[in-house]
Amino acid sequence: MAQTDPATYVPIAYDNIAGWAGDDHGAAFSAFLKSCPRLISSAAEEGAVAARLPALVDVCRTAMALGPPKATSSQARAFFEAHFTPHRVTHKAAQGLLTGYYEPLLDGSRTKSATYPTPIYRRPPDLVNLVAETERGAKAHALTHVRQTPDGRREAYATRAEIEAGALTGQNLELMYLKNPVDVFFMQVQGSGRIRLPNGSKVRVTYDGKNGHPYTSVGRYLIDTGQFTTEQVSLQSLETWLKADPERGQKAMWQNKSYVFFRELAGAEADGPHGALQIPLTTGRSLAIDTSYHALGLPVWVASPKLVHATQSGGFHRLMVAQDVGSAIRGPERGDIYFGSGEAAGKLAGITKHPANFVVLLPKDDTLTRTVRP
Repeated sequence: MAQTDPATYVPIAYDNIAGWAGDDHGAAFSAFLKSCPRLISSAAEEGAVAARLPALVDVCRTAMALGPPKATSSQARAFFEAHFTPHRVTHKAAQGLLTGYYEPLLDGSRTKSATYPTPIYRRPPDLVNLVAETERGAKAHALTHVRQTPDGRREAYATRAEIEAGALTGQNLELMYLKNPVDVFFMQVQGSGRIRLPNGSKVRVTYDGKNGHPYTSVGRYLIDTGQFTTEQVSLQSLETWLKADPERGQKAMWQNKSYVFFRELAGAEADGPHGALQIPLTTGRSLAIDTSYHALGLPVWVASPKLVHATQSGGFHRLMVAQDVGSAIRGPERGDIYFGSGEAAGKLAGITKHPANFVVLLPKDDTLTRTVRP
């Protein structure tokens, strides 16, 4: 994808990062370590994340050799400072934008009923990737997945409207059933969810592909059509509006042709929702980024002085790890904070829309050009 806002990495000193000394580097180190087995195992794969930044794999091997992930904050800080050089991200805009996402908890069932009529679907067997899943956010302006027909042709997959009208009916792809299309829609936007079954047990589902159509923001559509002002839009206000009039809500949701498929997580996999690296996300430390600018797995210092609802005081200043992507996450300082699971996390995510700046930590022996590029 051609960048609309070219950016440059400018090396700086750790002493010039406001708040650096006061962060919990141990928490960031634990999140960083979660990425390492995946980065190391995929290093030899063609087009893999690790192939873009081989030096990061070497740092991961060093980190894993240190032992368990429970490093003290001072030990973790020393590790980051020894193996990474901080680089401020500069581009034509003065600041970027932070939003938030979370894992919703929704009521559902494995069987269809009057209470639970709306299916979520497994990945169809005829769905084919045109880009790696780790790059789908950066390529969200174009088709990322298509349908491969029995005779080998490739064609655009069914849209959201077509799927909800029955395009997948009869293919035994129903994974779970939720109460209404709005619950399904918001779980798709978040990319994961926990489903509380009628017997009280909970299961976790995660992203497993999409129909490939470009993502359209329903919030932006409602602003453009005069239903909301920019200040009025939040996850909560959108949910209320969409559910208040199901027919009106359906029309709005169908503006977004993109449709997400899911798979159920089990065992150790189910320790948390998965990001683009296919490892569990860490509350408050996992960050979705635009991979046309930054590689997944990199530590990123995020500063947003006006974001105060997610911290004790003084705004948001925290070392995070690039572990996810998103169709709406486009730009050199565009980030999406993972706030965790459940209603409280959803409230924090829903009101997060704040200016921010990034400092990206690059491995000291990397050969990456200081101009950020795909």
